[in-house]
Parts: sequence; structure tokens; C-alpha cells
Amino acid sequence: MSEKKKDNFIKQAGILAAAGIICRIIGILYRSPLTAIIGNEGNGYYSAAIYCYTIILLISSYSIPAAVSKVISQRLAAGEYKNAQRIFYGVIMYVVIVGGLASILAFLFADVLVSQNAAPVLRVFAPTIFFSGLLGVLRGYFQANKTMLQTSISQIAEQILNAVISLLAAYLLIGTVAGKDDTTKAIYGATGSAIGTGVGVLSALLFMTFVYGINKDIIKKRLKKDKMPDSELETYANIMKMILMVITPYILSTFIYNVSNFLNQTLYRKIMEVVAGYSEKEIAIMFGIYSAKAVVIVNVPVALSSAVAAAMLPSVSGTFSRGDIDGTREKVAAAIKTTMLISIPSAVGLFVLARPVTQLLFPQVADLPLASSLLRFLCISVVFYALSTLTNAVLQGIGKAGKPVVNATVALVFQTVILVTLLMFTDWNLYCLALATIVYSLLMCIFNQASVKHYLGLKQDVIRIYLLPSLASLCMGIVAFGAYEGVYLLISGILSSRLSNAISLLLSIPMAAIIYFILLIAFQVVNRQEIKTFPKGNLLIRLADKLHILR
Repeated sequence: MSEKKKDNFIKQAGILAAAGIICRIIGILYRSPLTAIIGNEGNGYYSAAIYCYTIILLISSYSIPAAVSKVISQRLAAGEYKNAQRIFYGVIMYVVIVGGLASILAFLFADVLVSQNAAPVLRVFAPTIFFSGLLGVLRGYFQANKTMLQTSISQIAEQILNAVISLLAAYLLIGTVAGKDDTTKAIYGATGSAIGTGVGVLSALLFMTFVYGINKDIIKKRLKKDKMPDSELETYANIMKMILMVITPYILSTFIYNVSNFLNQTLYRKIMEVVAGYSEKEIAIMFGIYSAKAVVIVNVPVALSSAVAAAMLPSVSGTFSRGDIDGTREKVAAAIKTTMLISIPSAVGLFVLARPVTQLLFPQVADLPLASSLLRFLCISVVFYALSTLTNAVLQGIGKAGKPVVNATVALVFQTVILVTLLMFTDWNLYCLALATIVYSLLMCIFNQASVKHYLGLKQDVIRIYLLPSLASLCMGIVAFGAYEGVYLLISGILSSRLSNAISLLLSIPMAAIIYFILLIAFQVVNRQEIKTFPKGNLLIRLADKLHILR
């Protein structure tokens, strides 16, 4: 088997990306009926708790997959299979200690970390922190072996169970307080949704443990190939030191990079309560519309960049550790181009179809104008977050994990000043959060790009990576909008508004995607060889050949 075939990280990214998109779709589909059950207020309490849960997870174990993937992949590239396995065991010990402590602290100090009404939800999240750490170790181990299938299957299984249990638990728990006020029902409903998250993570952990078990014989055979004497193996004391040295920059980087959501919602809640005089219930309702509708939709295409970054990290670490700078540049350039080819049209599509997409997923009429307007405002952040997420992984992969920490810190300071100023002196309300998010993602994008260029000397084809895909996306957006409006005009007098909207979207989106694909080829943004590296690349080539558009 050729090295190119073994190391085709773009196809591995495709596996993770497909799983990520499926998970996001499942997540959006179940959020709609969940919103109908727990309401915007329940969504507000759930979002406040999960933002805090995410931060604790970041500090304790969220960085584990990336760190494990990098360290173990370096040992595997050098043929040090015994050391790789010892590192795997060392990371498990680390997670048991740190993850366990984080879970206990989250449970005990929930009232301090979030509002009173969101505290019960955070307490339900607490055990999930421990399970997520162990799950991250197993996922990182398989990613280091450059196989994403196990991670992808576990992600889909996790999300399916999360959706089913969340809806069921929320409905049943609300039923136990049927005679209570709306706020009590919202708290119980949000707690039910948190139970679903925990069950999903636990099921994924059991699946990954099973997969590891059935691969034990393969692992043992590989260990026998390693002839390194036991006396020369890395000690567990040194391994723990190395884990701390590697994981700490990852923790700082991912913590600073992601803390903006938690910080923003905390500042929003405090300022709107003290300065604007809103009640906790009113703040939860407004924040629920922003976080559980507009942000949830925006996060779908961002998942693609996360998938590309996760798949790229072991490959970049391996080539860079071997001193293959040209190979590293080639992989990074390919990943950036792939990410832009997806994120740019996604942002344009969300902009032109913001209202119909929101109406399809969250049909609550009263919230539709605000939710769709916020989505349209936030869509540009898709491109910025996609690129900054990717460049974050690049810097980590080449041993410069400290640089994203600095970049994220500077960006966080700027966006925080802007957010506080807007909340204090304007009545823009939720749009202050949206603008702060855009500023933060843009600054991270600029700073990380500059760092990658500095350390790798990376030169990018701006026209083929950014300008031409933007032009193709603009044309695609015009087609999407025109097709949607045309179909809706024809059938809206016959069918209901909701059904007409769904049919118009289902017809206009594939049409726009085909136009975009044709334009990419017509503008010579992608060639036959590049298309082969895409998921289902051979199928796309056959389609292009039938249309006689590919040279």
C-alpha cells in the first residue's frame, strides 16, 4: 500500500466530517421538539449549564483526544509501539484523577458557577465530565492510528441516544411537576436534556471500550514487533511529566479559545440583570433563542472544520516530527482549501436562506424573526471559526501550542471590551453577543493565519482558495434564493406555509450545490486529482464527466 494511500488525511477528515454533519443534523432535529417541550426558558438554563460544563471539560479532559493523538502518533511514526501503549495507559491514569476531581467540583460548586435555576442542570452534567475524559482517551488513541471510523460511529451513536433520552427524560420530568409554574417546568425539562447528554457519552464510551477490546490481539502483535528492551522504555513518571507538558498548552489553548461562550453568557446575564433590569426568567428566554437556535444552526458547518482539524493533527505531527516541512505545508494547504470550499458556501447559504432554514428547524412563529435575523448576522463567523479552528490544530501539531493561547487571549480581551461596551451603552441586546462572536472569530483567524505563515513559511493561493470559491458561492446563493422564492411562490397557495417552506428548501439546496460544484470546476478551483481526495470523490468525478465539465 502506498504512503499516499495510507496517509490520506483528507479522506479521514471526510469520515469525521460526515459523522460530524450527521451528529449536527440529529442535534438540530431533536432541538426543535425539545424546544417545544422545555421552551426558550428551558433552553436558556440548559445553555448556561452546558457552557459551564464545556469549560470544566476543557480544563479537565477535552484536550485529551488531540494531545493523545499527537503524542502517540509521534511514537508510532518512530515504530515505538511499546512506548505508545505506555503513554496510552498513562493518559488513562491522568484522566481518572483529573476528570474525577473536576466532576466532584462541578457538582459541589454548581450554585457558584451558574445561576440558581441552571445549577440543578449542571449537577446532572457533573458525572459526564469523568466519562467524557475516558472517551476522549480512546478516541485520541484511534485517531493516532489514523483511523477515524471508530470515533465517527461512536459520535453518531452518542448523538442518537442523546436525542432520544433527552426528549424522553425532559417530557417525563416535566410531567412530574405538571401543576407547577413555567420556570419549574423549564428547570426540570433542561435537567432531562442534560440526562440525555450523559447517557449519550456513556454509551459512546462503552462502544469505544468494546472496539478497543476486539483489537487487543492486533495491538499485542504490534507490540511484539517492537524489540526495544524494557530497560530503555519510558518510565511512567516521565510519561506523566510529558503528559502534563503536552496537555497543559492544549488545555490553555482550547480553554482560552472556547471560554468566550461561557464568558459572554455570564457577562450578558449579569449586565442585563443589573443594568437593564431584566429578570432571570427573561434573560433565560432571550439567551435560549440565541444559543439554542441561531448558534446551534451556525455550528453545523463549523463541525466540518473541526473534523478536518482532528484528522489532520496526527498527519501534520508525523511529517513535522520527521523534518518534512514541505510535506507539512502541503497537508496544511490542502486542509485549508478543503475547509474554505465548504465553509464559504455554507456561510452564504445560511445568509440567503436564514429565515426558511430557521422556520424549518424551529417553527415557533413568535421567535422566527429574531432567531433568523441573528442567524443571518452570525453566518460570517462560520468562515472565521472554520479557519481559526484549523490553524489552531496546525500550530498544535507543529509544537507551537502556546501561540494560539496568546492569540486567543488577545482576541478575548478585544471582544470582551466590545461586548461590555455595547451591553452597557446600547439597546442591541442579543446582537451584542453576535457581534462579539464575530469579532473574536475574526481576530483568531487573522492572528493564527499570521502565526502559521511565520512558522511554516506557508504561501497560499489566495485566488483559488478564497476569491474564486467566494465568487462561486455568491452565484450559488443567488440561485438558492431565486429557486426557493420561485418554488415557494408556485406552491404556497396550495400547501401550508410550513410544508411549502420545507419543499422549497429541499429543492433549492441540491440545485444550488450542483451549481456550486460546476462553478468550482469551471473556475478551475479544483482539478480531477483534488476531487478524488474528497469524500465520494470518484462519484463526483463520474458526475462531472457526464456533464462534460471536467478536463
